[in-house]
Amino acid sequence: MTRVKKGVNALKTRRNVLKMVKGYRFGRSSKERQAYEAISHAGAYAFAHRRDKKGDLRKLWIVRINAALDTMGISYSKFAGNLKKAGVEINRKLLSQLAHENPKAFEAIVAKAK
Repeated sequence: MTRVKKGVNALKTRRNVLKMVKGYRFGRSSKERQAYEAISHAGAYAFAHRRDKKGDLRKLWIVRINAALDTMGISYSKFAGNLKKAGVEINRKLLSQLAHENPKAFEAIVAKAK
């Protein structure tokens, strides 16, 4: 069997790993073994938090809608129930944008829900 020297490939792998952890603190940015560990954890967190981000944005939209509704004297839960009964199918993202950027249009939607 022929002998395989992996110097070139090992250097390329090491270089790529250290590129990925550029900006990390302490040994994680300069030591190969710690860098591998940091990459694997970072990937796991990124995967999980991509899903968490969707829930975080939904919470933000609800808070914004609720803040706009406070001035109109109606709670978010009553507003959401009334919207459903009225048959208005506008998602929370759009409602929060309307409340923020176009209060008059949002007031019209609230009036329809009341």
